[in-house]
Amino acid sequence: MTTTTHPDTTVVADDTVPAIHITREFNSSAAAVFRAHTDPDIFARWCGPHDLTTTIGTWDARTGGAWSYQSSDAEGNQYGFYGSFHEIRPDELIVQTFTFAGYPDGVALERVTFEELDDGRCRLRAMSLVDSFEARDAMISSGMEHGVKEGYEKLDKVLEGAHG
Repeated sequence: MTTTTHPDTTVVADDTVPAIHITREFNSSAAAVFRAHTDPDIFARWCGPHDLTTTIGTWDARTGGAWSYQSSDAEGNQYGFYGSFHEIRPDELIVQTFTFAGYPDGVALERVTFEELDDGRCRLRAMSLVDSFEARDAMISSGMEHGVKEGYEKLDKVLEGAHG
């Protein structure tokens, strides 16, 4: 497995299956971190790198619902993403598909769990499974890892604001 770490985020490219594993701890409850992943107004505030702005298109965060959003940079470049919520279990689990509109054949199946830790903290574990090792490597080289790490830094600040 190939592993890279950030002080708070671990991203692992699995060598046995074409998957990416992400682990991150937050100084907030599982309920708060889950809500940040399912409430479109909160999600738009933290999703992606610092230099992108996210606009929600469709957002129906329930089992069987769909979602879409667009990220834009200062130069006007736009990046669209969409998928379906396959399973939502409040404060516990999200299973969804994830597709980058620029590569519609590349659908990832994602599973995100929210584990309550001591002292009101939460451990998020995410796994993205794609159809080939080449697709997995392309996903990582696309800047996904950078976007995840910076997005979670933004989420830390959003969650801090929710406490204060």
